Amino acid sequence: MPENPIKNNELLPHLFRTEYRKITAVLYKHFGFEYPEIAEDIASDTFLTASETWGLKGLHDNPVAWLYTVARNKAKDYLRRDNLFDHKISGILQAEYTGWEEKEIDLSDQHIKDSQLQLMFAICQPVLTAEAQIGLALRILCGFGIDEIADAFISNKETINKRLFRAKEKLREQKVKIEFPAGAELDTRMQAVLTTLYLLFNEGYYSTSKDTTLRRDLCLEAMRLTHLLIENESTNLPETNALISLMCFHASRFDARIDENGEMIRYDEQDTSLWNEELILTGNKYLNLAATGSKLNKYHLEAAIAYWHTIKNNTTEKWENILQLYNSLLLISYSPVAALNRTYALYKARGAEPAITEAEKLQLNSNHLYHVLLGHLYTSVNQPIAVQHLQTALKLAKTANEKKRIRKDLELISS
Repeated sequence: MPENPIKNNELLPHLFRTEYRKITAVLYKHFGFEYPEIAEDIASDTFLTASETWGLKGLHDNPVAWLYTVARNKAKDYLRRDNLFDHKISGILQAEYTGWEEKEIDLSDQHIKDSQLQLMFAICQPVLTAEAQIGLALRILCGFGIDEIADAFISNKETINKRLFRAKEKLREQKVKIEFPAGAELDTRMQAVLTTLYLLFNEGYYSTSKDTTLRRDLCLEAMRLTHLLIENESTNLPETNALISLMCFHASRFDARIDENGEMIRYDEQDTSLWNEELILTGNKYLNLAATGSKLNKYHLEAAIAYWHTIKNNTTEKWENILQLYNSLLLISYSPVAALNRTYALYKARGAEPAITEAEKLQLNSNHLYHVLLGHLYTSVNQPIAVQHLQTALKLAKTANEKKRIRKDLELISS
């Protein structure tokens, strides 16, 4: 131990973010969904012990190893002290888990990765809603606190606690095993995992939360979990590479999308010098790796669209390519958001009038972004109609930042 007391204001939160999720994943693997609270309680208690011990005695020479040793010992002590297997488990479960307290709790790097990967597949169950899957992923796989998850969903602690409790109960009722799917089941389950990671990334990238640090963390966690799939031979598939490529391209423009006040900057107003060239190159690498096999899915097309958005020259060729990619995307995976984005690409490639015609066919009258787009398209064609759409958008917008931006649009038309 060092002689000086620890200055852990920054270190302990960092270790909590990086190691809590690893310890929890292994403990979940050990205890299963029958007793999820035990895994989280032991992991949390480990960090409480670290805070108390290191604050008094100073930082251990190897703090990560210390955490793992304490977590391992606490798990074993819990099993011995509470006599879990004698009093809380009976019948088939007792036979299945007999002797667990004697088994080593493996916190090696490979076992941690395997446990996280298996837990990812366990969480991504069709019996759970998408919000529940993302919430569990944030809590168990990413180590996010309830307050952070509530902020991400623009909700409150009580709602999130209830949602996570119900999700864990559902997994317990369904007797979901924390294991890697075998054979043909892998293909089906893989799609659910990719969808959850895609939605998790979008929760950060398109979040209306004012917390820009949280937004970035959500995206980085989605990318980290996707990398776990890339590192595993069975899950390193073309669509996995396409998804991480998409994430890299989007993340490359993160700094340019938000100003110093946390307000969103639209694509055509971004400072391209803030785009992260390293992430763009990484995205290109994974997009090339995704171009194998005979299957084309939405992640391939969205990654290709995101690639063209990293091209700085604002040419007709660029927007025609984006337009055609959106045409293909809508054929295999239609969504109102994609249709709206296609309309903007049509405007950039061919002008306002054909874009207005296509936009008005969508009839997304309750979507404020629909009216923002029409307001933008009509600005050079019919300003009174543009103002009407922006005023409608202002009424429909839900956050202060969105309303502030729309008011700026109205001011620009009036000036």
